[in-house]
Amino acid sequence: MPRKANPALLKPLPLSAELEAVVGKGPMARGQVVKKLWEYIKKNDLQNPANKRNIFADDMLLPLFGGKKEVTMFEMTKLVSAHINQ
Repeated sequence: MPRKANPALLKPLPLSAELEAVVGKGPMARGQVVKKLWEYIKKNDLQNPANKRNIFADDMLLPLFGGKKEVTMFEMTKLVSAHINQ
């Protein structure tokens, strides 16, 4: 039996201006935000080549990552959630 998607992840939510600059105009569901972030990261080659789980922050991501130059992918979702208004 297939798992049902969590309705909280599908609900479109307003985004901060910093996040909209990276992923596009909101409101957007959390899953869509993460998908767009990964598209941006891969397009701009921001994964650490030595450890693909780490993401380098460019000028657009720095405000989203709380000023950190490098974060793990798990840390990224936690930091970005502060820019998704509930």
